[in-house]
Amino acid sequence: MNRRALILALASTLALGGCLRPDFRTSELDATGTGSIAARYTLSAGDKLRIIVFGQDNLSNIYAVDGGGRVALPLVGTVQVGGQTTAQAARLIESKLSNGFLREPHVTVEIDAYRPFYILGEVTTSGQYQYVNGMTVETAVAIAAGFGARAARDYAVLTREGPGGLVNGIVPMSYPVRPGDTIVIKERFF
Repeated sequence: MNRRALILALASTLALGGCLRPDFRTSELDATGTGSIAARYTLSAGDKLRIIVFGQDNLSNIYAVDGGGRVALPLVGTVQVGGQTTAQAARLIESKLSNGFLREPHVTVEIDAYRPFYILGEVTTSGQYQYVNGMTVETAVAIAAGFGARAARDYAVLTREGPGGLVNGIVPMSYPVRPGDTIVIKERFF
């Protein structure tokens, strides 16, 4: 009889364990920066930049950052902007242009379109989507046409590029998303 009670208790514990939400693990993701991305945002592959060279309309245009973190500009060729802020990229382009091409160039670099984010798992339409400033995991799910029928609706797994490589954690639905993040909505057990 004790054996039967032990097996019943073990089975009910395992069944109820599937209903629990995992603990949020965001500390490593928080170290990569959350909230407003304007000041700390570094350029990477997939970003589209509006580069304005004042007084030089033929050089001002929208340029895409390639897979190596470079933009190809007229006159100076490719410029490595990956890992830099927009202000740092503007100063670098100014220095390249002042080396025999223009006298006292003034350059502004703005982000025309952020690199996309990715959402996978139990959503209606998983895939790659355009990043919207200020978005959360919940907003990302809405962009992907909502939850799937068996989705865990109170947490997600988020992966982001950090200084030392990829960092991931279990996050609440209100957690901020950054460009280039990958979100996985897990399947619930019941």
